[in-house]
Amino acid sequence: MQMDHLDEIAAKVLGGYLVRKDLVRRFSKQFPVPTYVVEFLLGRYCASTDEEEIKEGLELVQKNLADKAVSGGNEELFKSRARENGTVKIIDIITARLDAANDTYVATLPSLQLDRIRISSDLVREHERMLTGGFYAEVTLAYDPAMSQEHKNPFGIDAIREIQLSQCDVLETLCNARKAFTTEEWKDFLLRCAGYEPTALTTRQKDALLLRMVPLVERNYNLVELGPRGTGKSHLYQQISPYAHLVSGGKASIAKMFVNNSNGQRGLVCHYDTICFDEVSGISFDKKEGVNIMKGYMEAGEFSRGKESIRADGCIVMVGNFDVDMEHQQKLGHLLAPLPPEMRDDTAFMDRIHSYVPGWDVPKFDPKVNLTNHFGLVSDYISECWHQLRMGSRVSEMQGRVSFGSALSGRDSGAVNKTVSGLLKLISPDPEAEVSDADLEWAVRLAMESRLRVKEQQKYIGPEEFRRTDFSYIFEGAEERFVATPEGRSSNLPATAAQAAPVAEVAKPVPTVVAPAPAPQEANTAASVANDETVEAAVADDGPQPGMKSILEGESGIDYDSLFGEYIRGATKILIVDPYIRTFHQARNLMEFLETVLRFREKGVAVRVQLQTSADDMSPQSQEGYLTQIQQSVAEAGINFTYAFADNLHDRIIEADTGWKIVLGRGLDIFQYHDAKNAFLLSTRLQSHRTCKAFSITYVKV
Repeated sequence: MQMDHLDEIAAKVLGGYLVRKDLVRRFSKQFPVPTYVVEFLLGRYCASTDEEEIKEGLELVQKNLADKAVSGGNEELFKSRARENGTVKIIDIITARLDAANDTYVATLPSLQLDRIRISSDLVREHERMLTGGFYAEVTLAYDPAMSQEHKNPFGIDAIREIQLSQCDVLETLCNARKAFTTEEWKDFLLRCAGYEPTALTTRQKDALLLRMVPLVERNYNLVELGPRGTGKSHLYQQISPYAHLVSGGKASIAKMFVNNSNGQRGLVCHYDTICFDEVSGISFDKKEGVNIMKGYMEAGEFSRGKESIRADGCIVMVGNFDVDMEHQQKLGHLLAPLPPEMRDDTAFMDRIHSYVPGWDVPKFDPKVNLTNHFGLVSDYISECWHQLRMGSRVSEMQGRVSFGSALSGRDSGAVNKTVSGLLKLISPDPEAEVSDADLEWAVRLAMESRLRVKEQQKYIGPEEFRRTDFSYIFEGAEERFVATPEGRSSNLPATAAQAAPVAEVAKPVPTVVAPAPAPQEANTAASVANDETVEAAVADDGPQPGMKSILEGESGIDYDSLFGEYIRGATKILIVDPYIRTFHQARNLMEFLETVLRFREKGVAVRVQLQTSADDMSPQSQEGYLTQIQQSVAEAGINFTYAFADNLHDRIIEADTGWKIVLGRGLDIFQYHDAKNAFLLSTRLQSHRTCKAFSITYVKV
């Protein structure tokens, strides 16, 4: 492996806590243990950048796992070693339960298929988590032949060593190391710590993966992620942190989750930082009572056992899959439909969700592309740091700097606050470090978008109660800025959910229709000067007409205002389908079209513009950067611009809710090359002074 800039920084300030992530995958495939177990051993023996030390350490790790990890078919071999030697050490997940009939505790080691193993009360009290799902540990299993002669289980637990870090000063080391990185470098490094390769990811993909980490640093945080299969939704909670617990399928009972009323035993939320429900659609909850307790806990962080109120700070994460793609899911219903039946249409339950991670933004993981071979922090080290970061909040960073718009309810604001706090803990772990305006705005926008996605699903079910989805924020001394989700659900909503039309149908390419009628009269070309003043109509009394218009190569005097203005005048929804919005000049064309939208909109009326284009495989980060900048820029002026990538696009159209469809021969790319960097050329400022490529444009009344 060739060390890069991030590796060099990390090796300089975090030596002794690093591990090469490709080594982890090597052992994870060989032995049936989670990633953090492998990294615990790699961190003990291979926390170095020296190849010789790594080579020696790998031999020790190999020996430890080979000697202690129980592979399928070796169960009897380990039992025999316990009998012959008196004890044997194994690495396994250990659980325990109370055998009330005999007033004793018994343990289970699933890899050895052993149940009812003797274990002392002291060990159970010292490691209570074994009563609520268990944890991975290095277990010393003893064998007592005398017990066998008494017809009792001869196997007993002598000692337990949890697989996690025991140092207390790890967070201080992390905070000091953070100073050596820029914010973007630190984000990339965090992704490498979780096993992802940031250079293969777009900005939105990175943001989605960072959102997944928030429940590991923020207390009582509720997150949902739904999307396609194969994107590693449960990986972080199952493989990276011993403080997280995965619930896969089956029934989530009140006793298991919260408290067993018969014996007072506390449930998962009391013992783990994060409880993740994997494949959540297949999990059943204890009827209505279980859902109500869950809602109460997600709201207040407490639940009742009789008259006693019990507080806990475990986070609730629900991940699941769409059986169809996101656009098709919107046709079928709202984007929380894969939740269990008891929850999927419950707007009160939805209101407890702080963040909805767009799983469709995360690529399906290819080990050769998306998983890193570089250095990252040992999992038990970073998970211990995250565990300690849960104490405290960073909401105070927003005080006096940013305020939220009137559309956010109290729960909306609370959800955004918690997400901002978690994101700031991730990118700036030192509470005394200064958070820049740029970093704070990144966290606010991402937090607001992830909460808005929840609100849009509520609006689908209750459009009157949840009609305000125009989320915004205001930095001190700056203008109000609006936030939108790329899928843009809120502005597509009908009066009631029952009347919903498929959202994505309008995106289908349409055939070119030529109607033999005169072309529309051109608007005054002087209107192409960029401003936000409404342009008065400059066409015949009978308004815009259907027909086709052809422009010759080299022709001038053409601008977007004259081509599109009267057909989109007063529009509130506009769809653009153009497969080639990729390069800088194509993105600039799009921006100039949005300026036309601004000039021809009704004053004070928000306009939703949706772009469907093809992804640029050669330079995806540049393409997304252009579109994101456009999105943020026009949001300030009241345009809710969203974009989505689709394959096999060919036709180029603009369709508005004014009843007009415009079929574009060349899309928006109608102008010949001009020196756009020269601010003193009229062609830079006025489209009408540019020369055109040959193209045709057809206006169809729909």
